[in-house]
Parts: sequence; C-alpha cells; structure tokens
Amino acid sequence: METDELGLFSDRHAERGRRQPARRRRKPRRGAGRKITMVVVTLVVLGLIGAGVWYGLTQVLGIDLDGYDDYAGPGEQDVVVEIPTGASTGVIAGRLVDAGVVASNKAFVKAAEGNQKVLGIQPGYYVMKTKTSAKDAITQILDPESRRGRLEIRGGWQLDDITKGDGKVEPGIVQRLADASCAELNGKSTCVPVEELRETAKTADLAALGVPEWAVPVAAALEPQRRLEGLIVPGVYDVRPGSTAQELWQKVISESATQMQAIGLPKVAEQTGFTPYQVLTMASLIEREAIEKDFGKVSRVTYNRLVNDMPLQYDSTVNYVLDRPDIRTKAEDRERAGPYNTYATRGLPPGPISAPSAKAIEAATKPEAGNWLYFVRCQKDGTSCFAENARQHEQNVEQAQANGAY
Repeated sequence: METDELGLFSDRHAERGRRQPARRRRKPRRGAGRKITMVVVTLVVLGLIGAGVWYGLTQVLGIDLDGYDDYAGPGEQDVVVEIPTGASTGVIAGRLVDAGVVASNKAFVKAAEGNQKVLGIQPGYYVMKTKTSAKDAITQILDPESRRGRLEIRGGWQLDDITKGDGKVEPGIVQRLADASCAELNGKSTCVPVEELRETAKTADLAALGVPEWAVPVAAALEPQRRLEGLIVPGVYDVRPGSTAQELWQKVISESATQMQAIGLPKVAEQTGFTPYQVLTMASLIEREAIEKDFGKVSRVTYNRLVNDMPLQYDSTVNYVLDRPDIRTKAEDRERAGPYNTYATRGLPPGPISAPSAKAIEAATKPEAGNWLYFVRCQKDGTSCFAENARQHEQNVEQAQANGAY
C-alpha cells in the first residue's frame, strides 16, 4: 500500500475503496409514453362528459352559473316563445332566456318557487315581452291571452263552414286555422286570411304539405277545394303565429299524418279489402252518420251495402257538398247528380267528407258482426236503430218520428 510522507495510508486511496459501483440508467419501458398519453386523454374526456352532464342539469334544474341576473320592468318588444311538451320549470326558463325574455334561468326559477300554476304551463306558443323581469314574465306566461296558435279539431268537422238549421254558421277547419294564426306582435297582426289558406290548399304540392304517400295520388285527383278533406284528424295542434299559409298547413297535416300512422294506417287497411284512402273515406262517413257507440254497427251496414252493390244512401254525403249538417235531405237534393250523392251513385264517395277520429277509423277496419242493411237515428241522444230488411227499417223510422229524433 502507498503511504504519504508520514507513512499513513493515503485518504485518496481509502476513499476509492469506499465508493459504490455506479448505477446504470434505466431506459424507459416501451409503451410508457403511450400510457401517459392515454391517461391524459381519458381525463380530458371525463372532464368533457362531466361538463356536459353539469350543463344538462343547469338546463333541467334551472341552475344558472351566471348568478341572479334579472331585468327590471314589464319588458320591451313582443316575441313568440315555444314551450315544448313536458317542459320543466328549468327548461321553460331556458327557452325564455334564449328568446331574450328573462336575463337568467335562476331568476325565473326563483320567481316561480311556490307558484303551483307554473307547473301547469301547457305546451304551445306564447307571446312574451323581451327584457322583462322574471316576476313579470311569470305573470305574462300565465295569462291565457298570452297563449296563441292553439287549434282544436273535432271529429266530423269539415274544411268549409257549415250552416245549421237555425241559420247559425259553424266555422270549418280552414276558418279555425286562420283564427289560430292570429297574434298581435309589436302592433302588427300575424293573421293569415282564409282566402290565402284556401288557395294554398288548392294549389300546393301535397307531398310537400306532409300528406301521406298513400293518400297523395287519390287526393290529387279530387276537386282542388276538397284535396285536404279528411287528412286532418281530430286533436289539438299548436301553430306558430307569424307562419305562412304553407307552413300552417304543413304543421297540421304532418302531425296528423303521424297520428294516422300511430293508429295503424296504412297497414290496418290490408285486412279490409279496401285501400287506406277508402278506409279513411269510410271512417269519415261513420263519423258523420253516428255517435261513437254505434260506430261499429254503422261500419257493418256500410260493408254490407257495398258488398251487396246497394247504394249507401247516406244523407251526410248529399249534405256535404251543400255545407249542411242536417241528418235528413230534401228530395230535390237527392236527385242532384254528383260523385258525393250516394243515393244516385253506388260505392263510396271519391274522398272523405269530414275529419275522422281514431275510433271511427278503427270501426272502419273492424266492423261489428251483423246482417244489418239499414239504420236510422231513433233517439234524441243520437242513438240509431238497425234493421236487416226494409220492413224492420220502416218500423224503426216510425219509432224515430214518434220519438222526435227524425
């Protein structure tokens, strides 16, 4: 061993003996970088999902991240707001915020707390004021006069107005649609004239209006003013004030087509021996000839008379072209030639004569079993008496006259 000048071991050599072997640096494992990247991506995706869920909750529950911003006063300009079916208070608030009616979701939700009437707000269109306080917005939307565009169609109604026996005029579907189009927006009326609706009904492309594919060819062959008859089933429709005549027809006809599809048309017609449009026509006759409890029997009479090549002899078809709702006809009216005169013409009329309900359509596809060939309204409540032969029918007519029902 080496020694220094004093004969001692050198510290340098001693230190050398104490040193540990140098560690070799590990190389990164293959795929480690990828794992880190995947972790980062996963965290980002989870963050986005969480943000989306939170945003959805803010819309449904009315949570507003912007705080309690609120406008002051009753508002400025008129604006139309649509409230969708099943809307919660938070969703309604969101619609009002988007339309510029209220300043924030939370202002509206807070103002609505404890007000049970808010929970009863119906879907549809409402005329509101922009930049209004949440409190005033609630007062506005709960006012029945704020709701616009509501159109109710009942079974048996037809496109044109009809004149009753007492001289009173019952508005038809066209007039009711014109009325539903009306609202006052910033001093201007949104009403679409009846004449404009009639012209559109006569000339517009039926497929573009939403008429079902199976109905287009037959409806197109009818007289222009009758093309849309029977294609608007009973129900409540909401049309937007400010819409054009074309848009109004598209709204009700497309929704009606969806309802007819839900009822089963055109498929349910396959088992009847009639086309879907003939079933619709038959249903419209049933709707006008009877009350609901007799739909199935009147349907059977219709089937039986058609099978036996007998004229239907339904007064409703004669009165249809005369725009009258009477259950009886005059001799001179029955003698008038025309495709809707089922006294003079065998078979079904060329198209529907009224708006057929789901019950009438069901009856037209599933008539009650029976051999009836005749019926007459024999009770004042609209109940009919049915007969298998002419003699029985004459007796029923006498009874109906005695009851003051015919």
